[in-house]
Amino acid sequence: MPISDYYRKLREKVGTDLLLLPSVAAVIRNENSEILFQYPRNSDVWSLPAGAIEPGESPAEAVVREVWEETGLTIKPLSIIGVFGGKEFRHTYANGDQVEYQVTVYECKIVNGTLEAVDGESEILKYFIEDNIPKLVLPYPEWIFRKKE
Repeated sequence: MPISDYYRKLREKVGTDLLLLPSVAAVIRNENSEILFQYPRNSDVWSLPAGAIEPGESPAEAVVREVWEETGLTIKPLSIIGVFGGKEFRHTYANGDQVEYQVTVYECKIVNGTLEAVDGESEILKYFIEDNIPKLVLPYPEWIFRKKE
């Protein structure tokens, strides 16, 4: 789901002005330790499976929901890798909406599912080795993609 009713109603009130958005993202590895990325529709850069936290939702619940919507996978959040934000995490969408994400990034494991874009937001879903991460929309530090031994 590209934008929820909550955020749509908020946008009706503030227009395209900057919104601070509590968000989540998932680092998901396959059996070969490759990391899953999505190439969203109407984008020119990749991202982690990610999205905004909805009212009443915990960050862990949000990451499970967002990953399922964008990838068709049911995941279990294992640990928080880090929390990122600030000016570097600002983004302006094609429609002019401005956001600044505060992102809680989780290390997650796949429980089950088939890789497919359930909500139609992801054009491509692909695993990459950690030494060949694609260009991302947000500037996550490289260390978050290193596998913990």
